[in-house]
Amino acid sequence: MRINIKNGKLHTINIYATYLLFTLVLISITAPARPLPVPKNEGKWIIVIDAGHGGRDPGALGRFSKEKDINLAIALRTGKYIEENLENVKVIYTRRNDSTLNLYDRPVFAIKNKADLFISIHANWAKYSSISGAETYVMGISGSEENLEVAMKENEVILLEDDYTTRYEGFDPKSPESYIIFTLMQNVFKKQSIDLASKIQSQLIEKAKRKDRGVKQERFLVLYKNTMPSVLIETGFMTNPEEEKYLNSAQGQDYLASAIYRACRDYVNEIDRMSGISTNREAETEEKNTVTAVPLKGEIIFMVQVASASSRKEIKPENFNGITDIHEIPSHNRYRYVTGSFSDYDDAVKHRRDIESIFPGAFVIAVKDSEVLPLQQALDEKKKK
Repeated sequence: MRINIKNGKLHTINIYATYLLFTLVLISITAPARPLPVPKNEGKWIIVIDAGHGGRDPGALGRFSKEKDINLAIALRTGKYIEENLENVKVIYTRRNDSTLNLYDRPVFAIKNKADLFISIHANWAKYSSISGAETYVMGISGSEENLEVAMKENEVILLEDDYTTRYEGFDPKSPESYIIFTLMQNVFKKQSIDLASKIQSQLIEKAKRKDRGVKQERFLVLYKNTMPSVLIETGFMTNPEEEKYLNSAQGQDYLASAIYRACRDYVNEIDRMSGISTNREAETEEKNTVTAVPLKGEIIFMVQVASASSRKEIKPENFNGITDIHEIPSHNRYRYVTGSFSDYDDAVKHRRDIESIFPGAFVIAVKDSEVLPLQQALDEKKKK
């Protein structure tokens, strides 16, 4: 340990940590290129989805909501999208309810489950309410004071843990000097992490219409011990009134989850193609221009009815003019046959127009908990949220 005096203040420099950092930089530069990150589990991908914070740790606080609840809602929707659309992928959650998890346990959980990807979902915080947008982080050293401030805010949660100084080897989340202990072990997966982060960020801009704050690097404790491509997503700012409303809305959460799902789909399919692995649903997934909404309890969704009958019809393409995405809804002694599932009414209208040449009499209906609602009632309920 060496002590320097700078600007009238004492600063300590850990010589051994500095030497370690220099050595790891040298190793990362001279190390040979790694092979493609093929799935570790006999062709089956495992994606760990981490809903940030939880339990006694609320995360960032907005005017009327807590970050931990938003993170969990988006995480569960994302996982459901993946499970229902990518059959060669298994999703595991670090938490599925409002439970407390240490930062240390999250990457350890991913490693123990032999995860191929680790995705940590968060919402952001800023000093000024005018700041907005989404950003995606990978493990690294940016040199940016703003990025470091975000990392320090997320890492402060370890102060709630017992004996955190021992578990995190003396790391102080409030001290900028302490961040030198971060090694470059994630450099092994840095290229893949950046690739995944770039795909996520693009979808957040394109699908969820978020302001682009870019792909960034910073030293997050939840990322640095991982042994697989890993990203941390800041979906929006709790401190921005409009974004807080968006993050708490069913539509906003659905769009964000859909964006993350699409990025995972593109990443997995790209690696599988390059590795010579085929997936059963890959062609089917690429044909779909829209991702159907995953309904949660109490949520209103919009669907397009293409037929109805007094007796059940077998659901197969030849019975519905070649359409494969058909669902049956029992309603008042009849059976409705619908396609598509959307949180937004306008998206359902667009879908109806897309298929009206096949089904001229198709129309939009509203569904809540498998019950058909009067359309105007559903639209009015949506407006109140």
